[in-house]
Amino acid sequence: MGTTGRAEASATPAVELQQVHKRFGQVHAVRGVSLRIRENEFFSLLGPSGCGKTTVLRMISGFEVPTEGSLYLQGRLANTIPPYRRDTNLIFQHLALFPHLDVYDNIAFGLRLRRLPRDEIARKVRASLDLVDLAGYESRRIHQLSGGQKQRIAIARALINQPAVLLLDEPLGALDLRLRMQMQVELKEIQHRVGTTFIYVTHDQTEAMTMSDRIAVMNHGVVEQIGTGRDVYERPRTRFVATFLGDSNLIDARVERREPEQTVLRAGDQRLVAPADHAAGPGAAVTLCVRPERLRLVTPIDAPAPAGYENRVPARVHDVIFKGAFIEYRLTTGSGASMIAQAHANGSPAIAREGAVAATWRRDDGVVLTE
Repeated sequence: MGTTGRAEASATPAVELQQVHKRFGQVHAVRGVSLRIRENEFFSLLGPSGCGKTTVLRMISGFEVPTEGSLYLQGRLANTIPPYRRDTNLIFQHLALFPHLDVYDNIAFGLRLRRLPRDEIARKVRASLDLVDLAGYESRRIHQLSGGQKQRIAIARALINQPAVLLLDEPLGALDLRLRMQMQVELKEIQHRVGTTFIYVTHDQTEAMTMSDRIAVMNHGVVEQIGTGRDVYERPRTRFVATFLGDSNLIDARVERREPEQTVLRAGDQRLVAPADHAAGPGAAVTLCVRPERLRLVTPIDAPAPAGYENRVPARVHDVIFKGAFIEYRLTTGSGASMIAQAHANGSPAIAREGAVAATWRRDDGVVLTE
């Protein structure tokens, strides 16, 4: 039913978009999107509702046609190829399983349309059920399945025709949190086993980072950044990416000067240092992004910071929130700005609400944003 492990990536991408636009009347839903999605890659389109990610997926599937630009499937121009002639398959959020058919007939549906021999259909259905760990469920009715089992049946049905690209439009959105987390792991494992290119649409940042080889972060029809989950989380390029993927401390500042190994910033009365950045010259307004887990709180407020923690901002703790593995501290700086710090719950000394602290971080823990 597919290959075990990953085939070596081809030089020709599985899917490529070149400056693709999509308009619906006066609505410019997708604006100049360019993507190269590799063979055998788990690629996610991540963004808020209305950002254009589902429209991109529908153009890849053929249910929408680009207004401008070019779309290629395995190197072949596909702008006007109808959906049924594309080597793709699409799983919707509501799965679209046939309630009047049992599991076997749901999975076999596409094979019967192709008029395959009965014994070949039976062999492929069994292999599909093995793939999703539901062997023996052939005669079950759809209403007898749990949410996770329905999800796996939809995946088996979509993969049975061995599409080159499987498109998934928020398929886990209807599941509860625990089951959704379990299915994230299972989906990634299935993708590894079959070696099919998966393109996954989601608004859930954790979901995208858990499963994806790479992520395209979209906003207002534009791709703001493409990279691995670690890339886009630790080195966001825009304020939107920094705030959409997890919590961020965003500090408005101006560039005081650029040095070979660092950028010196001025934020109110505070002098801060950040990694060298050549995009902004002296006097430019920028935003310094620091993730909450990168902050170390020092108390009493005049105590020395840990070695290497060059940046220091005095603050007061106005809330302490226990979140299981870590404690979140909500801070207010002397200038009235808000900050968030996170510390491991085990081994970290407790800091009382209304306590005076210094929020400190290392130079290389910050990212200078110019957009």
